[in-house]
Amino acid sequence: MSFEGVHTPLVTPFKADGEIDHDLLGKHAANLAGRVSGLGVGGTTGEYYALSFEERVATFDTVAQAAGGKTYLTAGINATTTREVLRLGQEAKRAGLQALLVAAPYYAQPTQDELLAHLLKVDDALDMPIMLYNFPARTGTEISDGVLEKLLERPNFQAMKESTGDVAHLHHLATHFKDRLMFSCGMDDQALEFFAWGAKSWVAGASNFLPEAHMALLDACANKGDFTLGRKLMAQLLPVLELLERSGKFIQYVRYGCELAGLPVGVARAPLGGLSEEERGAFAQLVKPMLGNAR
Repeated sequence: MSFEGVHTPLVTPFKADGEIDHDLLGKHAANLAGRVSGLGVGGTTGEYYALSFEERVATFDTVAQAAGGKTYLTAGINATTTREVLRLGQEAKRAGLQALLVAAPYYAQPTQDELLAHLLKVDDALDMPIMLYNFPARTGTEISDGVLEKLLERPNFQAMKESTGDVAHLHHLATHFKDRLMFSCGMDDQALEFFAWGAKSWVAGASNFLPEAHMALLDACANKGDFTLGRKLMAQLLPVLELLERSGKFIQYVRYGCELAGLPVGVARAPLGGLSEEERGAFAQLVKPMLGNAR
């Protein structure tokens, strides 16, 4: 088991009173466990930044209990301080999750030397497989080539979720770090481009509600090299993925997609909200035909 394949960054279901619905989270994780390659808990799609430390730890336990041993489980442990990241990582390891997703501490904007020191401390303390998360638009800090070069001297740094949206940077990773770094698609509407450049991993928010469509696209491109079929499958998915990535309402659309798939997970925590009736109607028209092919 590894970071290859489609990995679903789980949404965090909320009840009407705003508390986490752990029963529904466990059900969702168990339902997806046999339909995608792996699950992530504590990622951006799960609104980790809106959860307390205790809530994040509780989600680790819920997902581990529901899907442990059934699929590859990755814990998102990003936070604003090294201390908090290490505490979260220790709890994820205790809960039995197998790997970590680690971004640059958001808002703090460390220098590249400080970021390197931070990531090395994570590896020293936790000794688990790590997928880096390069998302400077959210964190304010890129993961530079210099940092990558140092990290790849260690075996636990195995992959990077690339979410800059810059196709030129994808080209750079694919050519300068070939055979040393598994780069994972983190910009969903560019999935076909990632696969064309050799990616075999996709961390895909919309796989919360369209897992089969995502698995079929990755299989066609990354496993079979059939890009004629891949373009056809991507053309079907692209309107959904473009809305997620370009609308400014990624989490809201993923949540509504889950509702359309028969798994209402509640609204996002404020300051995020829901979708307008017009947005819901337009999205439903795109998603419902695809759900007819799902299990």
